[in-house]
Amino acid sequence: MKSGWLPAVGLGVLAAAACPAVLAGPGASAAEIGAIAEASGPGAAGVPAPGSIAAREVGGPLMAGTGVVVANPARDGLKLPEVPASAWLVANAGTGQVLAAKDPHGEYGPASTLKVLTAITLIPRLNPAAMIPATKLATSVEPVVAGLITGRKYRVASLFQALLLMSANDAAVALTQAAGSFATGMALINGEARHLQAYDVVAKVPNGLPAPGQVESAYDEALIARQALAMPAFRRYDETLASKFEIKPHDWETFVNQNSLLTHYRGGIGGKIGWTIKSEATYVGMARRNGVTLIVTLLHCTPLQEIAAGERLLDWGFAMNGKVKPVGQLVPPLGTAAATGHQPPGQQQPSQSAARQPRRVGGLRSCRRGLRGCRPRPWRPGQGAPTDQAWQPRNALTR
Repeated sequence: MKSGWLPAVGLGVLAAAACPAVLAGPGASAAEIGAIAEASGPGAAGVPAPGSIAAREVGGPLMAGTGVVVANPARDGLKLPEVPASAWLVANAGTGQVLAAKDPHGEYGPASTLKVLTAITLIPRLNPAAMIPATKLATSVEPVVAGLITGRKYRVASLFQALLLMSANDAAVALTQAAGSFATGMALINGEARHLQAYDVVAKVPNGLPAPGQVESAYDEALIARQALAMPAFRRYDETLASKFEIKPHDWETFVNQNSLLTHYRGGIGGKIGWTIKSEATYVGMARRNGVTLIVTLLHCTPLQEIAAGERLLDWGFAMNGKVKPVGQLVPPLGTAAATGHQPPGQQQPSQSAARQPRRVGGLRSCRRGLRGCRPRPWRPGQGAPTDQAWQPRNALTR
């Protein structure tokens, strides 16, 4: 992927405002967005500075380590697999227990795995049935992927499918602008990271393409993935195997999910892959077996080995879950007041939604053997947005 993805437009330029029907509630004013950005940024009250001891110890003191962290039993313990990644983590999504990790708070480029954070931030805030225009800011992204056309309107639900199935970089920008402006959307994305106590996250662009200072950690990606699992709307998008997308009138493309975990791994329920030259391969994978849901995250992995490496860690996690002593804990999201910097971490009531055992969303049980012979049910125009029932009007600034 190329850097310089906005060749003619600076990152600080505000895009055209979204139409009121797009937002799930009233839009954010410039003053409100400025307050969120200031309250959720480094140095705000209760927000550890990136790279600080406080930030590296979120989840427990062992999470501050830079090597492999595991408490494998001396007997009857499956050997932890070696994987070609600089940082990784495997955790139980239901209990929040971190089963093993390597450099969990190390800061690395997220590549397209950042799109999971973009999705969970914007899905609750945008009406899936709304039509939003693709601006020049979105269509100038390199590589474009979805092929949006400047001035043409696209359904929000279709853009989320393009974002998560085909990792559409242009769709990420269009959805971010739909929050009111590019700056508004990025403030919300970074604010959501603070809300989740993902203090290693610095998001500069919503698609994960190269941007100076943009980083994420394996631990924080697990926090984000856990929140995604608690969102039925996200899971429905992320589990779709294939979907039709109308680029322009009568010009349809079929987007096929890039995450082979869904079709080739027993119990695979979702995830996201990513790659850039500098970040190398990145991956978030989620799987469920016998009522246990696991999350695996990898950063700076050898290209083309990220999914196989994730599967090996998941295999180990399913075999050793309940047999190894946890080395850390996925912390719950902050309360609303804490998300804006009014309470320090560790003094809030735990979020019940993040601790819930994720439910299995149907549609893929008959498709585990791959796409051949499978009959995925992609969303099509006229059928309604796939998340209409999940969307509820709400203020764009509150959770």
